[in-house]
Amino acid sequence: MITRFFLISLVFVLLACSKKENLEYEKSQRIDPYVVYQEGLTAFEKKDYFFASKKFDEAELNFSEPELAAKSSIMSSYSLYGINFYKEAEENLNRFLQVYPADKNVIYAKYLLAIIFYEQIQDEKKDLGPLLKAQNQIDKFISEYPKSEYTTDLKFKRDLIQNQLAAKELFIAKYYISVKKWVPAINRLRVILDKYEKTVFIEEALHRLVEIHYHIGLEEEAKKYVSLLGYNYNSSEWYEESYKILNKDYKPEKKKDIITEDKKENLFKRIIKIIK
Repeated sequence: MITRFFLISLVFVLLACSKKENLEYEKSQRIDPYVVYQEGLTAFEKKDYFFASKKFDEAELNFSEPELAAKSSIMSSYSLYGINFYKEAEENLNRFLQVYPADKNVIYAKYLLAIIFYEQIQDEKKDLGPLLKAQNQIDKFISEYPKSEYTTDLKFKRDLIQNQLAAKELFIAKYYISVKKWVPAINRLRVILDKYEKTVFIEEALHRLVEIHYHIGLEEEAKKYVSLLGYNYNSSEWYEESYKILNKDYKPEKKKDIITEDKKENLFKRIIKIIK
């Protein structure tokens, strides 16, 4: 009886020691986040962005220092962006902004979000959704960080978006003109005047308003838009076309050949050849 009790007690002691040894063994196999991060960085430099993103995610989970975990997260986001995994990169960046709101890379994360929206813009004839999302994201960034080093780039991209939005309005207006729906056509062209007056499509929009108003017998309104064109874009072809609508006998003057610096240089080279 004593022997049986002793054996049972020994079994429990051995099991306890075994569990302790297993716990210690598992602890010794802990992932080294610095090694994992370096693996991600090596893959990133080789442009193996998919593998890099996985390694950066793994490093983030194992770093105890918030700054290094945040750095791993932003690197993972950029890796996903590098392979055009826009949705995954966007989700990762939004999570980054929630988890690490005080990190030094917050500005870059917001800039990258704006770029991701911008790069998903489609042809202006298609859905306006990506255009409007990109514009909102860029406007938000510029408002929040007006003096950031990224702001100049985003302002340029915003101008391009404005041109695409104006192009969309003009495309729809021209469709309405083709089916002789004058009121909706005028409304679309007015949007360009009101919201996109700094785009390259403003001159054509004014010309189309001249065309429509003259066609439906509102000559005074047509003259008003011709005046606007003349005052702001006197030398443009659209002003000339609009002016011809109101003045049927108008004959444009033959434009003089303007000698540019390049032409001057070419003329000089030709003269040199002659006199040599």
